[in-house]
Amino acid sequence: MKWEEVRSIYPNQFVKIEITDSIIKNNKQIVKNVDIISPVKNEEATKELLNSRNNVVVYHTSKDKIEIGIRINKSNH
Repeated sequence: MKWEEVRSIYPNQFVKIEITDSIIKNNKQIVKNVDIISPVKNEEATKELLNSRNNVVVYHTSKDKIEIGIRINKSNH
């Protein structure tokens, strides 16, 4: 499902989604498609995000697109 569709179904709120298609560009993951897991109440958004793993994220539908910064670990370990 495209992010625009998610935004129309759940306007101006947090949603828990699974990223199903994305590309990496300029150290950002640019999301193309997602599956909706569930809407998330504002007061639960941080907790849900901190408990998310793999391609599952919590994002607010006020955002026009999903771009997630990628941290590069520069340690020599």
